[in-house]
Amino acid sequence: MKQMDLNILKDTPPWEWPRDAAKKFLAILRNPQAGADERLVAADLAGDMVAINDALVDALLAIVVNSAEPEELRAKAAISLGPVLEQSDIEMGDEGEFDDPDSVPIAEKTFRKIQQSLRKVYLDSAVPKLVRRRILEAAVRAPEDWQNQAIRTAYANDDPEWKLTAVFGMRYVRGFDKQILEALESADPKIHYEAVTAAGNRELDAAWPHVSSLLTSSATSKDLLLAAIEAAAVIRPREAVPLLMDLADSEDEDIAEAADEAISMAESAADDDFDDEEYEGDDEDEDEDEPRGGNHKSVH
Repeated sequence: MKQMDLNILKDTPPWEWPRDAAKKFLAILRNPQAGADERLVAADLAGDMVAINDALVDALLAIVVNSAEPEELRAKAAISLGPVLEQSDIEMGDEGEFDDPDSVPIAEKTFRKIQQSLRKVYLDSAVPKLVRRRILEAAVRAPEDWQNQAIRTAYANDDPEWKLTAVFGMRYVRGFDKQILEALESADPKIHYEAVTAAGNRELDAAWPHVSSLLTSSATSKDLLLAAIEAAAVIRPREAVPLLMDLADSEDEDIAEAADEAISMAESAADDDFDDEEYEGDDEDEDEDEPRGGNHKSVH
């Protein structure tokens, strides 16, 4: 597969890729004599969930841990492991095994290998900054205890690139509400964007005034507005709907479509909240001497 073919694949939906695409990505990644640009594109495409498998994970990790490989390629290989880490973490049950192994394209031992390898390389301070940043950005997709301190250290760094990586990590790792609220006031547009996204992912109610103001301000950039639209729908769904309806009439198709989707999400979430309130109200009417259902789990 030539470089031109790889670039064509970048603009082709993954489900339309040829069946042997993964094998070709693997061949390029394993070939240090292949062109630098070609290997970069292969590393990027290899992380798609349509392609990724145990062999591709091994090839990507081999690049990440190899100090002789180009820095940019190591960084690309690291971040490409993020999606499969997240999917694997979602499918990981309480017993430390995949609930549905068929829904994950890699083996459990491969998942553990990714986590262990990324942590080891990240903790090596001699590794280039870009590589370590991309490792952390990939690793947080499957949260582990060590990442909490890594995020705190990165956020405390005066380097805005490290701070950007830290706020990105706050999307996935709990315990950073205060820092997210602080980052919402950042003058750095990239950090601001990541903070809005993190506030949405964490359903951070204290961020509502800031997020809602972005929805109504004509000065909000398009990228930031799209992030705020998504965040608003989960932070305060009932209050978000009227604001989102105005945006659904936008002449910008991307904004209108995002608002429509967010309205559907917000209305669904609001209905769920109403059902929960009804359930709680029914509980209050119960005779206090009556035993409560033992299967109810706290939502906190």
